[in-house]
Amino acid sequence: MLDEDLARIRAHRNNIHRYRRLLRTRLSELERQFIERRLAEEQTALDALSVETFPVAFTLPTGQDPATMGAKP
Repeated sequence: MLDEDLARIRAHRNNIHRYRRLLRTRLSELERQFIERRLAEEQTALDALSVETFPVAFTLPTGQDPATMGAKP
């Protein structure tokens, strides 16, 4: 299952890179709007799949400086 999810993540990332590359070319306004919409859809799908595949998230307590984490006083 993880291999399939990683392959899907890779496909979304490849599509995102392709759409960004296309946006750097000369396009009609209609083409640009379509590609921007597809780019947003791919990014949303990638974000959702990433959260589903890697659900662990670490948050720092408020006011904590990451540079001093684990430092001895």
